[in-house]
Amino acid sequence: MSQRLISRDPALKRLRDEGYSIAITAGYLVIDHVPYVTPRREVSFGTLACPINVAGDQVLPPQDHTMRFVGEQPSTSDGSPLAKIINSDGNFTETITPELVARYSFSSKPQSGQYTDFYEKVTTYTAILGTEAHSLDPTATAKAFRPCLNDGTEDSVFHYIDTASSRSGINAISGKVSGQRVAIVGLGGTGSYILDLVAKTWIREIHLFDGDELQQHNAFRTPGALAKEDLEEVKTKVSFLAATYSKLRTGIIKHEYPITETNVHELTDMDFVFLALTDGAAKKAIVAALEATEIPFIDCGVGLYRVDDALAGQVRTTTSAPDHRDVARQHIPFSDGEPDEYDQNVQIAEVNCLNAVMAVLKWKKLNGIYLDLDREFNSVYVLDGNTMINDTGEADADHDHT
Repeated sequence: MSQRLISRDPALKRLRDEGYSIAITAGYLVIDHVPYVTPRREVSFGTLACPINVAGDQVLPPQDHTMRFVGEQPSTSDGSPLAKIINSDGNFTETITPELVARYSFSSKPQSGQYTDFYEKVTTYTAILGTEAHSLDPTATAKAFRPCLNDGTEDSVFHYIDTASSRSGINAISGKVSGQRVAIVGLGGTGSYILDLVAKTWIREIHLFDGDELQQHNAFRTPGALAKEDLEEVKTKVSFLAATYSKLRTGIIKHEYPITETNVHELTDMDFVFLALTDGAAKKAIVAALEATEIPFIDCGVGLYRVDDALAGQVRTTTSAPDHRDVARQHIPFSDGEPDEYDQNVQIAEVNCLNAVMAVLKWKKLNGIYLDLDREFNSVYVLDGNTMINDTGEADADHDHT
């Protein structure tokens, strides 16, 4: 990926051809072996980095004029801080990869206000740093024709670079779910939206369990737009969704059958499970198996009903973690043949989407991606009052947030 982009972009190719050590790593353009002066008036070599935007195999112009730096505090040849470009106060940190952590942010805006391409941007910053270094060591140069850095995208689950994380400087945060194996049981309205959201994270595998065929009503509560041809061809929801999201990433594994008491063991080697099904007997078996194997899971529920000529209802998200199972046991409905508020089967895309968003937000909280101050384990959103009710399991834990 990295070398193909470098070869096809004139600015990047020119940098490489002139001897700069460049690579595209984790959504950043990384320039290694850049000479600079340390506070001790010694010439050393650091790394410059900045987010890179691509559209397919096309590199877009730099999004801003700033640059990140991995190394000690850059200094002038007399050892004083290089204040002309340093715009961070010493507390700056941006993790590009675990091995590349920038401690300094640079700012040098060109007269035009914006760099035309990455050649102009890179050579500007290497010249500012290199001028100071060259005064102490005339042989110091960034054009060393060193071997290219390893491309950090080689282990990516995506078919193209996740520039959304790199441009926001949250690679380290996004990486907290790397390597996870996640299952989604039930790929109806809520389950398909869960897939849409988790497919865009760095988890290693997404296992899809559902035996239902793709039908016309699914087109109105599934992310994206289904073509008429998609509905005319007989296929399962799992097959269609796996093919759709495999365009984005690897690791989507389809299971074109439901989870039942006989095959529930297939979930017991997952790191996390999302439940988006209404089959009470199956859910009861799944919950028992996941509790026994200490696997965390989230159960989703939508309960819409008619009030005269309008709809009302609730959206529930219940979290069960190994150290906090009690709240889940109180709130997960198993039906057992009796109707409950979550199995009326009135489903609307935005409500399914909301249920999925609530579930994925909580999953990310459990993984430290979002702050989790209340540590709620059951959340119910009431539509008609725009009310969120959270239960943390504590004696005074019901918090009514409006």
